[in-house]
Amino acid sequence: MNAPAGLASARRPDYTDRTVSLIHLERVEKRYGDLVALRPISLSLDAKRIGLLGPNGAGKSTLMKILLGLLTPDRGVVRVLDVDVVRDPRGARSVIGYMPEGDAVLGHLSALDATRLAAELAGLPRNAAEARAHQVLHYVGLGEARYRLLGTFSTGMKQRARLAQALVAAPKLLLLDEPTSGLDPRGRDEMLDLIAEIPERTGATVLLSTHILPDVERICEDVVVLAGGELLYAGALATLLAQADDLVELRVRGAHGAVREALVAEGYEVSVHRDALEIRLGHHTPEDILRTALRVGAEVRHLAPRRRTLEEAFFDTLDRAAPDDAASAAQG
Repeated sequence: MNAPAGLASARRPDYTDRTVSLIHLERVEKRYGDLVALRPISLSLDAKRIGLLGPNGAGKSTLMKILLGLLTPDRGVVRVLDVDVVRDPRGARSVIGYMPEGDAVLGHLSALDATRLAAELAGLPRNAAEARAHQVLHYVGLGEARYRLLGTFSTGMKQRARLAQALVAAPKLLLLDEPTSGLDPRGRDEMLDLIAEIPERTGATVLLSTHILPDVERICEDVVVLAGGELLYAGALATLLAQADDLVELRVRGAHGAVREALVAEGYEVSVHRDALEIRLGHHTPEDILRTALRVGAEVRHLAPRRRTLEEAFFDTLDRAAPDDAASAAQG
């Protein structure tokens, strides 16, 4: 899908002449009475696709509202593209697009009118706002439906309309809150494909907050993991997934009982993962494991490094922080 001409243009500050962090937080805290929503959080993010993860009550919504300047932190520094969000929330919002969770559409308006309204609220003149609305609605696949009332749209079409409203003012940072919620598998795939290409097509950075971990694993480069208001991880997704580098996965033809017993007898840490043995190398090598398997007469079908899924890495991260957080995430 090609971005329409002019889609990436905007009457916004030009940050290309200097190096600034996209998002920069220094010891940011937020309380609601006795409830601690965010403990001191410090991080800098510059990736183009960022996943924001955490169980219910982790602080994700609070963090997004602080980035938008809708909530003021109790203390700390918050900067978005070098704009001090606390001192200049309007300036921060001028470079941010926001797609809220839920059915947040004005059903009595057409997709074109609602998107044009979003552009005018962002400060674009009416003629420019209407031109931009046409462009982004075509971009998200609603060009032919742009004159229809939003109240007649399907869930997937409403999601696309909300994305168009978030994009219409050409933001530098796009905050997406559960953008695939309620979509069928095909609609979810289409939405993810659209989100994945936004940085290249429009220049905007995407911050994706979702409880659907495979969505983040599919399109994000960096992840931020929160739990109980604490920052547990912020950095490259590949690094988080690679924290099991000392594990290998072994599959053999038939039962693996004899191989497992032999490996345990030689001091390996071995567990069963579905139809495979998961083995911690320690000071051994994969070749050592292969020799042991062949010695007991096993027919080896697969021996390779064990790559964790994001779901496994996420729960491992919660487990290391506090076991109760992992239980809460499993329920939520």
